[in-house]
Amino acid sequence: MAHPSITCPQCGRATDARYSSCLWCGAALPPSGGRVIEVVHGERGGDLIINGIIVANVLYYLLSLLISSKSTLGGGIFGFLSPDDNSLALLGATGTYPVFRYGLWTLVSANYLHGGAMHILFNMMALRQIGPWVCAEFGASRMFVIYTASGVAGYLLSVAAGVPFTIGASAAVCGLIGALFYFGKSRGGNYGQAVSREVSGWLISLVVFGLIMPGINNWGHGGGIVGGIIAAKLLGYRERRPETSLHRVAALACLLVTLAVLAFGVWNGLRVLSYRHI
Repeated sequence: MAHPSITCPQCGRATDARYSSCLWCGAALPPSGGRVIEVVHGERGGDLIINGIIVANVLYYLLSLLISSKSTLGGGIFGFLSPDDNSLALLGATGTYPVFRYGLWTLVSANYLHGGAMHILFNMMALRQIGPWVCAEFGASRMFVIYTASGVAGYLLSVAAGVPFTIGASAAVCGLIGALFYFGKSRGGNYGQAVSREVSGWLISLVVFGLIMPGINNWGHGGGIVGGIIAAKLLGYRERRPETSLHRVAALACLLVTLAVLAFGVWNGLRVLSYRHI
């Protein structure tokens, strides 16, 4: 969860405004005044990337509804506005069958597909909450690389575990949680410990939720978390390693691959729509 921050008058870094002292240097914070900022309104590049991911998810979800059989729409709070499996397969759902039938591109496209209105709402709310915090600590480019790599890692583990058919952005979102967990443990100190405690609460909630709710891809969640930890360790975070041109090139490569995969899925979907009107 992103919290209000205040600029420390001693070290000049953004620190959690809920504390009376700076989590970085320990200096006392003013009870009022200072430049208070919201992590959730982080750098413009981070906002642009996060908003772009959300827009892509929403548009892809709407396309899945458009090419879906109308008789499959609806059915309870979790089944409300659910696209059918055929439309999801065409647009790039992944799992053991789609990967071996259609190819590895589904490991990327599945991160932008959802099984209902509540599914996409929960995932995008989580991304909107966690994404800015990752951008604040890692930078926008590294955040997108972590997001993309974690999603692929989560679904690779799903395939290895024999999950036949799966979709959703939760593997990638779990990767962002994993990155923050690594950051907290690596950073240490009061601030690192505070991050680790909060992220550990999220991880416990994910495990409990996955055990009590049917249909949850726990392999995807676990693979995403591990992928996020590994990606964060390899890429580094701002305090220890500033973003470089290599990070930006990696983010651009992830973007081009994602756009190519989604464009291919859109082409598949529009092709089905054109056949229906012949």
